[in-house]
Amino acid sequence: MTEKRFNSLPGFGLTMGYTLLYLSVIVLLPLGGLMLRVLQLSWPEFWRLATAPRALAAYELTFGASLVAAGINAVFGTLMAWVLVRYEFPGRRFLDALVDFPFALPTAVAGLTLASLFSANGWLGRFLVPLGIHGAFTSLGVVIALTFIGLPFVVRTLQPVLENLEHEVEEAAATLGAGRLRTFVSVIAPTLLPAVLTGFALALARAIGEYGSVIFIAGNKPFESEIAPLLIVIKLEEYDYPGALALALVLLAISFLLLIGINLLERWARRRQG
Repeated sequence: MTEKRFNSLPGFGLTMGYTLLYLSVIVLLPLGGLMLRVLQLSWPEFWRLATAPRALAAYELTFGASLVAAGINAVFGTLMAWVLVRYEFPGRRFLDALVDFPFALPTAVAGLTLASLFSANGWLGRFLVPLGIHGAFTSLGVVIALTFIGLPFVVRTLQPVLENLEHEVEEAAATLGAGRLRTFVSVIAPTLLPAVLTGFALALARAIGEYGSVIFIAGNKPFESEIAPLLIVIKLEEYDYPGALALALVLLAISFLLLIGINLLERWARRRQG
């Protein structure tokens, strides 16, 4: 006879019912409402709205910049998490707290700050623009903004994994003659890979839906620096509700497929690690 475990919260039925109710109200009902509204469109009309040239350009910039920003954060966020966990130095706690700054800063303020920094007269722009690097009011500005808001997701996902990573395993590899590169590739990287993929997925999902910080630095030129969420807002302001719904459904579908693919990669990485 198995011993029944004590749970401080109420039983499975009550907590499961609350979970399903909460998810239904917060997630499923809004998504269901969107689907019902889109189903009112005929297929030719939906296809015309979803594949308009301006919409395709917005998709390309949104998902391309999001992938680039998430990739940058996956690399440099991993390095930052390693430094914050493995080394003791003056100001470490301040830098660790600074990682969460994009969470606390309103996105509009972040966009304005980045735009002022990278503009032609900004602190950074005055040095970069003469070199041909235009960080404000271009598609590069979109990548900069998305990198800024996505960094904490990678760092905070990796820190607990690095804290639990045993130093003895690395020391054993070094004792057996493995160099730094061999130790990293054979010991550290397989352990960190699932967490890196998780942080990458979170940063990617956050970037795809970002709006406030991007519109102030992107320039918002159609076919050049206009993101898909901004185009949806423009459609709504023009009372083009079918166009806005079509774009929203495309973003939802592509985001869902991307997350499924990344979750499959995470499972593969965990099985390989095990």
